[in-house]
Amino acid sequence: MSDALAFLAGGGEAARMIRERDWTGHPLGMPETWSEGFRIALSLVLTSPESMILTWGPDLHFFFNDTYFPLLGPRLEWAMGERFDVVWADAWEQAKPIIDDAFAGRSRRFDDLPWKLGTDRGEADTWFSFSYSRVLDGAGRVAGLFIFTNETTARVLGDRALRESEEHYRQTVELNPQVPWTCDPAGNITSYSNRWLELTGQAPGEPDGAGWLKALHPDDIPATLDAFGSALASGEPVDVDYRLRMAATGEHRWMRARARPRRNEGGGIVRWYGVVEDVHDRKLAEAALREMNETLERRVEEALLQRKLWSEVFETTDALVGALDADFRLLAANRAWIEGFEAFSGIRPRVGDRILDHLAHRPGLLDPVREIWGRALAGEEFTLVEAFGDPDSERPYYEIKFTTLRDPEGRRIGAFQYVQDVTQRLRDQDRLAKAEEALRQSQKLEAVGQLTGGVAHDFNNLLTIIRSSVDFLRRPDLSEERRTRYMDAVSDTVDRAAKLTGQLLAFARRQTLKPQVFDVGRQVAAVADMLDTVTGARIRVVTEVPDAPCYVKADLSQFETALINMAVNARDAMDSEGTLTLRLVCACRLPDIRGHAGSAGPFAAVSLTDTGSGIAPDQVARIFEPFFTTKEVGKGTGLGLSQVFGFAKQSGGDVDVESTPGQGTTFTLYLPESEAIASDAPDPQRGDETFQTGDGQRVLVVEDNVEVGRFATQILEDCGYRTTWAANAEEALDRLGPDGSGFDAVFSDVVMPGMGGIALARLLQRRLPGLPVLLASGYSHVLAQDGLEGFELLHKPYSADQLSRILGTLMARQAGAPGMGRT
Repeated sequence: MSDALAFLAGGGEAARMIRERDWTGHPLGMPETWSEGFRIALSLVLTSPESMILTWGPDLHFFFNDTYFPLLGPRLEWAMGERFDVVWADAWEQAKPIIDDAFAGRSRRFDDLPWKLGTDRGEADTWFSFSYSRVLDGAGRVAGLFIFTNETTARVLGDRALRESEEHYRQTVELNPQVPWTCDPAGNITSYSNRWLELTGQAPGEPDGAGWLKALHPDDIPATLDAFGSALASGEPVDVDYRLRMAATGEHRWMRARARPRRNEGGGIVRWYGVVEDVHDRKLAEAALREMNETLERRVEEALLQRKLWSEVFETTDALVGALDADFRLLAANRAWIEGFEAFSGIRPRVGDRILDHLAHRPGLLDPVREIWGRALAGEEFTLVEAFGDPDSERPYYEIKFTTLRDPEGRRIGAFQYVQDVTQRLRDQDRLAKAEEALRQSQKLEAVGQLTGGVAHDFNNLLTIIRSSVDFLRRPDLSEERRTRYMDAVSDTVDRAAKLTGQLLAFARRQTLKPQVFDVGRQVAAVADMLDTVTGARIRVVTEVPDAPCYVKADLSQFETALINMAVNARDAMDSEGTLTLRLVCACRLPDIRGHAGSAGPFAAVSLTDTGSGIAPDQVARIFEPFFTTKEVGKGTGLGLSQVFGFAKQSGGDVDVESTPGQGTTFTLYLPESEAIASDAPDPQRGDETFQTGDGQRVLVVEDNVEVGRFATQILEDCGYRTTWAANAEEALDRLGPDGSGFDAVFSDVVMPGMGGIALARLLQRRLPGLPVLLASGYSHVLAQDGLEGFELLHKPYSADQLSRILGTLMARQAGAPGMGRT
């Protein structure tokens, strides 16, 4: 060894690893060039009998002594001189904060710190005690770290095992139904388990050694003291019974105290060890046994009488009563059961017979009997109702109950069967169900009558607007401004009629909601602007909406309908004169409503407050019921508030009402807020509509309704298309033929006799994949059931612009698809 490496002398295998490593290109340089401070520090580490680490330089290069070898595991061969974060990459996140503290001068010691490291034992949970301290060079700069480390895994696991052992012993003692105790030679109690405190509510004893006597029954104290006194004097074991008062119930229970002395080498008693054991139940059993023995003859006689009584009861009952053991052998049966089995199988069984043997010649009967009785004999208790007899005639029904049969010790020994004829009961239930169904049908008819009157009234109002507008539009001298006004009135009325139809479909559960995210404040303000046409000029509409946006996710059309329904209800309550206030409050909680639990939210609360007559207290609970209305026949359907309630519930919210008769009513609609941002795209305006025209393309119109078919063909021809009309899907397929017959698109109704529009579209999709298909329907429940499967849908009622625009877009898209062009 050269003089330049003399500092490695005595360093063992670790020093050899330093000598043999190739240090060429290493950031610390060759060992011969290492600084004096580094050499001295490394020499201290290599020769230390403790497990030590030295990290040196800004990159914390890693050095260690022989004692540290076992901790490195598979890292040992390459770790010498590597960076700390490379050697202990799996522990770097845990070690880095400690290293930073050490570099800052905050040296610390850690005891039994857990680490999960790869060592010579593989990946394992380990514990270490260690300290980090910095090493300064001659200029006072931090040059490295000393790390003293010692694995304490064995001690930690040993301590843990010891604690578990002590806890196990404590639990064993505390959970023991016996109460261990000790006393000194003079009879003074020195210890009790905690169970004594649980039983009596007393601490182990008092200075005079007799706290424990206070829990004894007064009648048992003299005999107990005599037994203990005699044993203390003679050294003989103690064995005495006495009654002890229980702290939980105040009752006295019989206990048995036993004790034996422990003697020293000279034979003297140094301590007594004993237990107290609860023998109350045994005492009572012994007393009961004595009583039974004393009255055995009477008990036998009573048992025979009782058996005779049960036998007579079972033999006279109409029920079939029988029991089998685990091997399907007949244990007992009344006459009705025996005769029923004979009628069932053709063989009369006797007690002790194996009933499966009697059915071996009837496989059709054997299998179900084995299966049903097998369930009962396996311990299952259940009830069946089955029909028996000739399937071609009216068969009786029997209720069959199976219960488990046990011996006096509670062991399962078989199953018990109880069979009753329930034919009449089932017939009575069937008659009751039919009567209830007839009542429901009657109620439905009454509801339909109310609905018909209300819907007719609403639609007559809408048709009046359309008819009047059309009459004016026919006048040749009508100004362009008035013509536009009447045309808009017709279009708006059609939209309102469509919403009324949608409301009816929603009530009939034939319309699926289409949730979307929107700014509820913006929509409330928009609805408020158009309420004048609903409420009339004598009702002042006030809107209070915050400036900040508030988003919800719900069906926008249903939301607007709900607001209009509540506004109409308010208008009628105010007799068309008063103030209606629309208010929006955001980020509020959902209160308890009609017995339903509330929620912390956040919820958007939209309230409508009127100054009307209010709602009578006895009607508040019914106002959301379908068809409930206080209006005259023909003045309303009773569906408006029902729609509000259904919409709120389906949207994850609720609706509440507060009303004071004579002062007004407030309806509050709660909807859960959404974090998403609604689109700010402006709503399309009717004045901006432009008609998209065709260029002579051929369209096959499939419509079973004559008027709608004529109107659809007229619209398309006016828009520049050539049309052919088929009255049903079958006729359409004939006209299309195998290659489409030059048609450029198909426009089909959904609901038609025979093959429907969706089935037609599916067939054409397979047969003529390049032929565009546009569907139209006013019954969205059909689409909810069958699905659109990618087909375009036009909702009825539709406008000429909607039909032309969607059809043109569909044909352009289909023509642009690869391989889908038509010639």
